[in-house]
Amino acid sequence: MLVLRELAYGPRRFSGLKRDLTGISANVLSQRLTELEARGLVRRSKLPPPASVQVYEATQWGLEVVPVIANLGRWAARSPLHDPTLPMSHVSLLMSLQTLISPERAEGFEARVCFRLGEAAYVATVHQCRLDVERREADDCDVTFTGTPTAVAGVIHGGAPFETIAISGNLDLAHRFIDLFVLPDKVEDAPRLA
Repeated sequence: MLVLRELAYGPRRFSGLKRDLTGISANVLSQRLTELEARGLVRRSKLPPPASVQVYEATQWGLEVVPVIANLGRWAARSPLHDPTLPMSHVSLLMSLQTLISPERAEGFEARVCFRLGEAAYVATVHQCRLDVERREADDCDVTFTGTPTAVAGVIHGGAPFETIAISGNLDLAHRFIDLFVLPDKVEDAPRLA
């Protein structure tokens, strides 16, 4: 499921997948990709020139699992042991934003927000109380968040100060944007760390 999660917003190179799937060895990742390809969930393709590199992408059937993965993330965030400041990939960050946007808080809010997260860039458009995400560069956004995925998640989900990342554009809109996302309530009867 983690490999399919990382393919949710488009094709990825092997090296990018390995980097963002912390702790996985090249051999294990190769095995997982081969298994997913054999089952019809992933396919290999080659990017057009000038890149001309091999990438992996989820098939249409493989992408059908993305809402399940997103809901598992929401479920996991209910754990009292969940820590929104732990390392996460850029895909995990954007998927969490799509999953945790509050329709009530997003009522009447519209904006285009850019994310520059290392080598990855995204445009998130808030409209009609939802968040649509595209993996691409853009310079016509209302606000841009730049930093590591973990640092940006710390600001949006963990309440870290804005100064821990770079934010350009409309700062008032940036403050309103981060208030659109609500972590689910923690489970009451689960054990807690001492």
